[in-house]
Amino acid sequence: MTTTSDTILKNTAQRCRELDIIVPTFAQMKEPSSSNGPLGERLNGTGLSDSDPANLFRITWKNEPVAEGGGFNSGNWIEFPSEITGVPTRIVGIVGKHFPTGSHKVGAAFGCLVPRLISGQFDPTQHKAVWPSTGNFCRGGVFVGSLLGCESVAVLPEEMSNERFQWLESAGAEVILTPGGESNVKEIYDEVRTIRETRPECVIFNQFEEFGNAVWHYHVTGALVDEIFRQIAGPTDRLAAFVSATGSAGTLAAGDYLRTLHPLLRVVAVEALQCPTLLRCGFGEHRIEGIGDKHIPWIHNVRNTDTVVAVDDEQCLALMRLFAEPVGRNYLLNQGVSSEFIEELSLLGISSICNLVAAIKTAHYFELDSRDVLFVPLTDSMDLYGSRVEERRQTQGLYGEPLAAADFSRYLQGIGTDNMRELSYHDRKALHNLKYFTWVEQQGREVDELERLWDPDFWTETYAIVDEWDRQISSFNARVGVT
Repeated sequence: MTTTSDTILKNTAQRCRELDIIVPTFAQMKEPSSSNGPLGERLNGTGLSDSDPANLFRITWKNEPVAEGGGFNSGNWIEFPSEITGVPTRIVGIVGKHFPTGSHKVGAAFGCLVPRLISGQFDPTQHKAVWPSTGNFCRGGVFVGSLLGCESVAVLPEEMSNERFQWLESAGAEVILTPGGESNVKEIYDEVRTIRETRPECVIFNQFEEFGNAVWHYHVTGALVDEIFRQIAGPTDRLAAFVSATGSAGTLAAGDYLRTLHPLLRVVAVEALQCPTLLRCGFGEHRIEGIGDKHIPWIHNVRNTDTVVAVDDEQCLALMRLFAEPVGRNYLLNQGVSSEFIEELSLLGISSICNLVAAIKTAHYFELDSRDVLFVPLTDSMDLYGSRVEERRQTQGLYGEPLAAADFSRYLQGIGTDNMRELSYHDRKALHNLKYFTWVEQQGREVDELERLWDPDFWTETYAIVDEWDRQISSFNARVGVT
């Protein structure tokens, strides 16, 4: 460790001491019951959204689903009934709403920031953390940064939902808006390049290339899915697929973990039909907030991806309204969906609906049956999209039963196997090579680095770094001295 990093580490430890900060290990986020004791008592008086460093220990899938003072459980998930899916396959969604900020993106942000913080590469007394994102990651980064005593800069497209901007404003973050919407990731990168060149105090945490994002999901999300499967599976059930929108590709790393335990598992990557980069090397604008597009993320282990599914954004927005509007919910009740499950539909944001549609398509395509279990992440909830429902009301008018019936018939019962691609070895290699144009030509990476990403051993070594990070976190906490 250099003298410079020693000085930074001293500054960081002092800041954490002043703010009464204990940094959780990845193992504690995976199994938070190990965080009980005095910390548990502290959490009893802390709300899920409070800017209290104790909430670092709530960066886990296992929070009790309460807004104030909750402890931990064995995870939060819902199983979609066949009255919704139209297939016998069991489709299970892991719920992101019960993270701080209402999205699991706080985990990715933690995985990016903390390894630098506890190794003397980021000084919270001098540096600002820059979070480029299409929404939830920058919210997660600002929140995690605030818990760790860091100033933050959020960089995101100007066309994202109003709820995102309102939250960032209330958090006091510096916000930089870039042109376009969900699929305009290059414009975000252009702004980040300008920041890097002109603001030396800023440190970029780019979720699309930071391996801490993938490492967090591999160990924390992957382990959760396996635990839930073992709780709910019958003796002949199979973990058939992990289905997730690409976005930054961090969540897909959970599929890498699951494959080590379930070798026949399919890893299914999902994108918007209006911007079919993986499906057709295509491009375009789309409205599924939170899944990015127009490039292959650096941290996407493409070699381990089996299938690509493209989902129509209009389908997601129509189902959003079916699930959210009282008339739509009443229609679902009349179709045999239980009132108890209908209440759970608010747990699905737009990208969660996209994942659900893709899972149903996967079940149809591979002719899966009642012994097969598919998992999808429900990244965020309808809490972030009330403004989108209101926009639909303004453009389409009131939601009546005829439209509910049409949406149910076309967009749920009518789900088929269109716009899917089962990837061969050479398909995967071609998609991997597509990274060249973003990351080597535009972002200055080396060809040797790109070729290394094709080697399965690279990913094994990368995911194994978590043990060293946990040792460093424990050492850092000892240095800080907060108990």
